[in-house]
Amino acid sequence: MSKLYFRYGAMNSGKSTHLMQVAHNYEERGMRVILIKPSTDKKGGDKLVSRLGVERKVDILCEKKMDIYEEIKKWQEVKFKIDCILVDEVQFMTKEQVDQLFKIAVVLDIPVICYGLRTDFMMEGFEGSTRLLLLAHSIEEMKMDEYLLGVVSAEMPADFEEEALKAQAVVARTYTVYKIEHNQSKHGEADICDNSACCQAWISKEDRMARWDEDKRESNWEKIEKAVSSTAGKVITYNGEVIDAFFHSNSGGKTEEVSNVWGGSDLPYLQSVETSGEDAYSQYQSEATFTKEEFEKKIKEKYPEFTIDYNDENCIKMIEYTQGDRVKTIKIGNLELSGVEVRSLLALRSANFTTQISENEIKFTVKGYGHGVGMSQTGADSMAKQGSNYEEIIKHYYTGVEITNL
Repeated sequence: MSKLYFRYGAMNSGKSTHLMQVAHNYEERGMRVILIKPSTDKKGGDKLVSRLGVERKVDILCEKKMDIYEEIKKWQEVKFKIDCILVDEVQFMTKEQVDQLFKIAVVLDIPVICYGLRTDFMMEGFEGSTRLLLLAHSIEEMKMDEYLLGVVSAEMPADFEEEALKAQAVVARTYTVYKIEHNQSKHGEADICDNSACCQAWISKEDRMARWDEDKRESNWEKIEKAVSSTAGKVITYNGEVIDAFFHSNSGGKTEEVSNVWGGSDLPYLQSVETSGEDAYSQYQSEATFTKEEFEKKIKEKYPEFTIDYNDENCIKMIEYTQGDRVKTIKIGNLELSGVEVRSLLALRSANFTTQISENEIKFTVKGYGHGVGMSQTGADSMAKQGSNYEEIIKHYYTGVEITNL
């Protein structure tokens, strides 16, 4: 006999993301799963859409009068043997349909894992959830921190200091809450994605563990769990509002003001601040060397009118620097570009760079890694090594903020 599982959580707690990860884990082992959701749930139509922007088409869009037991029985007879059934937004199912899911687990011996809300905003129970609380063999509450474990383990090395990991957990939670509250439909129906170049990285526990040395897996994961659980519910606020908590790998010695990276107005809590000890990390300095032909080709991909005379000693000239010591404006041949744009065109690690022209090549020496706004992760680790706690780290990188509970 298999079991009926109910995994419930508040909105934005990562239920759909977890469901799709479970599906992936089954399929990676060569097993067959089917995904079900009620037609009552209009979000995504016939697809599951997670807060990370991941989506997947459901196998059965369940109408209110559908007999799920008979549907699954027929499915196995006509299509293939099912190893697991995953149900999203189960709160919208009827009492009878939840009874049918229980019967599938007990009679057909197929594990059924259901995800959904337990109550509405008035704390009134949904029909499907109320029935599941009586019938489910296993009941588990899911929280945002389950998602944050994947973020922290993807964004920061586990061998960083505990206080740095705690700071990353609070910053990641703050970043997530801000994106949820200020969803600008950048990712369709999702609030956030798992691309670190756009939002913040995320990795499943299974994938993260597989990439660590076997003798460090358990201790590393325990360290990540401690960082997230010991800061549970804590976010960064400015004047009572959750901030847009940008972060990056290495500032090169000084962080950047937000307007110098993305334009617009500066934010009072994202000021340029100095940070020490980052030169001890591999992310602090890098080099990128291009032949003159490669260099010109990369610039001409966006600016076909580009020309440069290497006999002119000012063919590449820094015009202005930012508060964070990055290149703000640079003259290259007949063009005047921002340092941020040059970084993008040449795939440099940051906009803090110097150039050296030789007979056949142009070498860029780059300090730092990332856009430079907000918390430097290596800077946070350096501060922790020097005795700072996570609150001190956060208040160093985000000016005038408070750390409060959600």
